Amino acid sequence: MLKNLLTSFLLFSLFSHLCFSQKASDDIRLRSIISEKGQAEVKIPNPGPTETDRITRIFSISAAAGKNLHIFLSPLTVEQFISEKLDYQIITRDESKGITTSATLAEAMEWESYPTYSQYDSIMRHFAAAYPSLCRLDTIGTSIKGKLILALKISDNCTIDESEPESFYTSSIHGNETAGFILMLRLADYLLTNYNTSERIKKLVDNIEIWINPLANPDGTYKDGNVIISPVRNNANGYDLNRNFPDPLSSGSVIQKETTDMMIFLESHMFTLSANFHSGSEVVNYPWDRWSNPHADNEWFYLISREWADTVHKYSRKGYMDFLDNGVTNGYDWYPVYGGRQDYVTYSLYGREVTVELDTNYVTPVGDLADLWEYNRRSILGYLENLFYGIQGVVLDATDDKPVKAMIFIEGHDMDNSHIFSDSLTGVFTRLIVPGLYDLKFAADGYRDTIIKNVQVFTLEATNLTVRMRSSINPVDTTDPGQPFFYPNPGDTFIKTLLPEKMKGMVNIRIFSMDGRKIADYDDDTQEEYPVQLDVSRFPAGTYFVVFKSILSDSSCSGRIIVVRRF
Repeated sequence: MLKNLLTSFLLFSLFSHLCFSQKASDDIRLRSIISEKGQAEVKIPNPGPTETDRITRIFSISAAAGKNLHIFLSPLTVEQFISEKLDYQIITRDESKGITTSATLAEAMEWESYPTYSQYDSIMRHFAAAYPSLCRLDTIGTSIKGKLILALKISDNCTIDESEPESFYTSSIHGNETAGFILMLRLADYLLTNYNTSERIKKLVDNIEIWINPLANPDGTYKDGNVIISPVRNNANGYDLNRNFPDPLSSGSVIQKETTDMMIFLESHMFTLSANFHSGSEVVNYPWDRWSNPHADNEWFYLISREWADTVHKYSRKGYMDFLDNGVTNGYDWYPVYGGRQDYVTYSLYGREVTVELDTNYVTPVGDLADLWEYNRRSILGYLENLFYGIQGVVLDATDDKPVKAMIFIEGHDMDNSHIFSDSLTGVFTRLIVPGLYDLKFAADGYRDTIIKNVQVFTLEATNLTVRMRSSINPVDTTDPGQPFFYPNPGDTFIKTLLPEKMKGMVNIRIFSMDGRKIADYDDDTQEEYPVQLDVSRFPAGTYFVVFKSILSDSSCSGRIIVVRRF
């Protein structure tokens, strides 16, 4: 008996030593791969929702496939990953064989090879020079290493800002996901060269301001200089840029330069509709990524995603884009992501964005580029055509017809910042929504709330509204309107408040989000010479109701503030 126990102990010790040695060997190999290539891909057994939620806040999960999670590691994250002592397997891919570099600019513009960075820059400049009435080149910013992050504006009046909805297509925020890079260049070429021959293209360009950013992470794609050799997911500092945007549920990581530049660009345009192109899977992913509760427009998001995938299926090989729900998924249902651009645009900027995964290969072999374009071309155009539907209109001052920036809120429907705003310069708005009957509330500082009931939305049609709002202040007597006056409003750190005379002394202040959640509740002592200061520095961007109640007189008043984030 003792002999058997001793034998078992020796076998267990030997097995444990072998496992430890294997683990140590894997860790050494993992460090070596990252040192040589700048990244490594590993897979771990899916640990379940709670642990997945913890892991995704630390590391960059790229996919949840079958019983495994796939994770990309950079020099920034490898040591922390090793310290977790997870059971992992290193994934090896030789994607360099699929990369053919364009020999000339002309060859690059056949869209079946990968341009050098210099050729890419020349292509973008060529579009603007060859089609000056339709195309304008803009710079979103620069990468850590100084490469330009470029965008094209394609519109029939590209040099001016028209009262048209704006759309944004962007790709390769992950530098090693290359399909969208070429497809977006090809899209720009397709729109410009077919403007005078295709009624469909002409309608899009004449009625939408179309922005295209083919390459959002040039340092990742062109890691080795001017030629794509071994692209990596992260930026030059090792950060996943699609986990780097502000998130109300996560403190996130250090905001990178590329992210800051992109945020400034996005905030300056407030795109109505956008899409972010990725690779690694074949599926259309819609919000939310960060939490399980559905978006107020979940049905609309599913329908437009379903339309993309179903259209693809008509023109693609069998088996393409049939992952998960036959090519469609809610982001959180797949795996949670914090700091993603899709949720940032949809939540903080009141836009509508989806993520389109184009290819199971991260680096698409050049021989597949033409097929991917043919599979997705109609869906790319059809997605933009959603801007022709829903509720469209303009908000004006009832007295002088000047544009009004108003919050547009659908009662009984909107929540979690799903409401939108009319444009501050034109008063124009587009509310994308499924067919139905809706009650709309229009609210703006200095104006009475305006409610329009029973607005009917039809399938594949636009419902047009002209909304005239009346001032909430009597022009004969504006000395004390009985309402709080906020300034600056919108604000980003402190919003000052002038209260009416009846509210002097100690007041209770309660602040509510648009979906009725109480954000703050505290008392403050008001003084005649000084405004009340509301500290909104920690509030997510959005609109809030503020209720003031005098503790002495029991009088109350309320108003609306808008919190913005400036970077």
